[in-house]
Amino acid sequence: MENVKTSKIQKFFRILLGVFMITAAIGHFTFQRIDFRAQVPNWIPLSKDLVVLLSGVVEVTLGLGMLFLSKHRVKVGIALAVFYVLIFPGNIAQYLNGTNAFGLDTDQARLIRLFFQPVLIFLALWSTGAWAVLFRKK
Repeated sequence: MENVKTSKIQKFFRILLGVFMITAAIGHFTFQRIDFRAQVPNWIPLSKDLVVLLSGVVEVTLGLGMLFLSKHRVKVGIALAVFYVLIFPGNIAQYLNGTNAFGLDTDQARLIRLFFQPVLIFLALWSTGAWAVLFRKK
């Protein structure tokens, strides 16, 4: 996959997403571990703690990729967007089950959060130039 030129604002958001992912990963391993467990849907056939730890490993890897793998930023952007899609059922489960976590203690707050996932997906693709590669007119 080819790299495309990105603007300074795209680079800013790519770096911001990388830092966000690393920070979230740290939360998986430490101070937000219980909150992350609350998001794991009950239908996942693994221990909730294992899912939180494994997703933390993926998040730190993707975050570091966003920061340091600029030659592969399109691929990393696609991988991050796919990751955001894969974890979306956890956000949906938190809303449907009325689970309090991350300070989201009302149905309205949990519902509003659902609308931010598409924004993250878009930012992962746009900030890395993946959007231009995937949706270019041929």
